[in-house]
Amino acid sequence: MNATTFRCFLVSQSADGRIAASVTSAGNPDLSDGDVLIRVMVSSLNYKDALAATGHQGVVRSLPHIPGIDAAGVVVESRSELWSAGDNVLVTGYGLGSDQWGGWSERIRVPAAWVVRLPDNLSTLEAMTLGTAGFTAAQCADSLQKHGICQDAGEIVVTGASGGVGSLAVAILAKLGYSVTAITGKPEAHGLLRDLGADAILDRSAVVDESAKPLLGARWAGAVDTVGGRTLATIIRSTQHRACVAACGLVGGHDLPLTVYPFLLRGVTLDGIDSAACPMRSRLELWKKLAGDWKPDHLEQIRTTVGLADLHDCVSRMLAGNLTGRIVVDVENGE
Repeated sequence: MNATTFRCFLVSQSADGRIAASVTSAGNPDLSDGDVLIRVMVSSLNYKDALAATGHQGVVRSLPHIPGIDAAGVVVESRSELWSAGDNVLVTGYGLGSDQWGGWSERIRVPAAWVVRLPDNLSTLEAMTLGTAGFTAAQCADSLQKHGICQDAGEIVVTGASGGVGSLAVAILAKLGYSVTAITGKPEAHGLLRDLGADAILDRSAVVDESAKPLLGARWAGAVDTVGGRTLATIIRSTQHRACVAACGLVGGHDLPLTVYPFLLRGVTLDGIDSAACPMRSRLELWKKLAGDWKPDHLEQIRTTVGLADLHDCVSRMLAGNLTGRIVVDVENGE
């Protein structure tokens, strides 16, 4: 493969152990191993990327490193019969941006088995507005449906609703006809959440119960939880009989302080959502839905588009909890 130079957001470590990040140049020989070389047009910012941008050892295997667990663009070269130069593709999850260099770069090289053909009804910009966040939200909605949660079952609660996964979960569930209650601690996000289809909006304090009660009043027919910790425990204790809770985040903590009573007395299902390693068959089915009937309205309201140089500020704001919606990275045209 040609030794082409490309721009990227590179995280490195100095001899004295200091972590630094900068927009710089690298070459194809520096890229990770793989069968397919892709010219990246658009990427996105996820919480995992923000951690990687700070050199977090739980995310980044080694330094130097390029974050970006999402990428969409065009195949440049391929050693696999599955892909040809000129194919429009996307990659989300697997080891992209963690085990190997990611999408905050004008070039990525990945295994052919990681690549998904860009659906006809999605542009690269739309695909990355969705990205891992939208794919995760779609898995959550799919989980509720597969566990028999019908549109007339009652309220579906979405925690962390102003974030990327949360806002897209609100939009997808509302489009599917569910009654959605959005939970957020950001009053400035209320307008967006109403536009996305939320029927009700509550402060995060409404779903945090510090008591040791094994069960609380049965309210929710289903839930998408992006927070974890005490919030998830409260949601589980507050669900109706045979409810399903799709859990996909832990920004609020990794502990789960509760008893088995919600599962034994109410038959609650707690379904863990793992986006990075989702099998390809399910992955393709969900991207087909996201490009079709599940495609959220108002994607342009959810996203803010930035360039590689803007990511320093965006990472700081994300880690401080000061971002709303999705940050899309214009790798090709952004400065």
